Amino acid sequence: MAQKKITESKGRGRPRAYDPQTALQQALGVFWNTGYSGASLDSIATAAGMNRPSLYAAFGDKHALYIKALEQYWESASAAMQEALMDKNLTLKQALLGFYEGQLSIYFSGEGQPRGCFAIGTATTEAVEDSAIREVLADRLSRLDADLETRLRAAVSAGELKDDVDPAALAVLASSLLHSISIRARAGKSRTELTELVRNAVNVMCGV
Repeated sequence: MAQKKITESKGRGRPRAYDPQTALQQALGVFWNTGYSGASLDSIATAAGMNRPSLYAAFGDKHALYIKALEQYWESASAAMQEALMDKNLTLKQALLGFYEGQLSIYFSGEGQPRGCFAIGTATTEAVEDSAIREVLADRLSRLDADLETRLRAAVSAGELKDDVDPAALAVLASSLLHSISIRARAGKSRTELTELVRNAVNVMCGV
C-alpha cells in the first residue's frame, strides 16, 4: 500500500509533501535525545521539516505525538525481539543472545553518547505523573514479559531448562536485564562491556 503523504502549503506554488513515518521518526529522535519535557514543538517541527500547524494537523499536540512515537518505537523494537525469540532453529542461549544483541544495536544507534532504550529512557520519567504514558509503558512491558515467558516455556518443554524452572519469574528477570543494559549504556558502559554482561547473565539463566 502506498504511504499517505502530508502536504504543507509553502507560499505560492505546489505544496510540499511529507512522509508521516519519516516525520514521526524525526520527532522520536528529538524526544530520545532531550526527553519528553525537554522537547519543544519548535525543535520537533524543525527536525521533521514541517511547520507547527502542519505538525499539529498530522499528529495532534506534543503529548499525542509522543505517544505515537513511543508506540512506533515499541513496534520496531518488538519486531527485532520477535525475530530472535521465535526462531525455532536457535537454542535458548542463541535466541537470548540474539535478543539482547539486537537491542544493544538499537541502544548504541545514533550519534554521540549511547541513548539506551527510548521507552526506558523517556517514558519511565513521565509515567509517574502521566497515566496515558504509564498505561502504554505497562502494556508493552507486559507483552515483553509474555513473549519471553513463551520462549522459556518452550525451552522447558524441549529439555533446555529444568522442569522446576518458573518461566514467568525467569521472564521478568530476563526483561529486567534488558532494562539494566539500557541504563548502563546511557551511563557510559561500552558495548563490549555490556555484551560480556549479557553473555554472563544468559549463561546463568540457561544454567550453564
